[in-house]
Amino acid sequence: MKILAATDFSTRSNRALRQAALLAQSNDSLLFMVHVVDNDQPDDLVRMEQREAERILREQMSAMPEIRWTHARPMVITGDPFDGILRSAAEIRPDLIVMGSHRKSLLLDIFTGTTIERVIRKGTVPVLMVNHDAQRSYERVLVPTDMSDASANAMHVALAMGLLGDGGVTLLHAFTALAKGKMSIASLDQASIDGYIEGERRQAGDELAAFLIANGLQREQWRLRLEEGTPMEIISRAVTDIQPDLVVMGTHSRSRLLKALIGSVTDETLRSINVDVLVVPFSGR
Repeated sequence: MKILAATDFSTRSNRALRQAALLAQSNDSLLFMVHVVDNDQPDDLVRMEQREAERILREQMSAMPEIRWTHARPMVITGDPFDGILRSAAEIRPDLIVMGSHRKSLLLDIFTGTTIERVIRKGTVPVLMVNHDAQRSYERVLVPTDMSDASANAMHVALAMGLLGDGGVTLLHAFTALAKGKMSIASLDQASIDGYIEGERRQAGDELAAFLIANGLQREQWRLRLEEGTPMEIISRAVTDIQPDLVVMGTHSRSRLLKALIGSVTDETLRSINVDVLVVPFSGR
């Protein structure tokens, strides 16, 4: 297994680098520490920053205890951070990219997205966004699922990486009770409305169980949580209740224009939830 850890030497990148190193230890993986130097500046300054970046990476390899126990290789390349990370990934062909949580720049994010969002949208490699201090294993994992192929793929990838243990995993599904509004307008009593929602919950539970069996993902230790509401609302509520260490999500194959216009639940999760998030792209092929 190969892991690419992108770093700009910030505090958030150092957290990601430590987490990547711990994952590399547990999977006996090769760790590539990648720093991108902005090449939109004079050549002399680019070369100076390259030398300085190489020095800092070597220092981190010897100073960070997590990295000392890994097979680590430093890499310094030039270009735009987004493009540089993708070019590095094309060369290395990693199984996972690890990055620190993004800096929020509202106006820029609206038009182009953050570097990590752009890497996820354009790339084909799973990306782990690290928000918290590094930990050797994730004890509480939340897996929102819409019972799609993309969702099943994300779970299989997380299992293969050892991120979904025997316990501490909660599968979350948001379902919609379509007739609830009409029942309220019709002034039906609350007991009738509650009974209808409960019936929808049971049906969603049956469908989720069938989905897990069909994809070879049924685990007795995993907890199932089914709630009525919009996906983002339900994910936010579950994060508050469970306080997971990690959220695992799959992305759907969609056109770039559609993504730019409406975004996605995954994009909103990356922007609003302060936990580590593993995003697994799905090509649909």
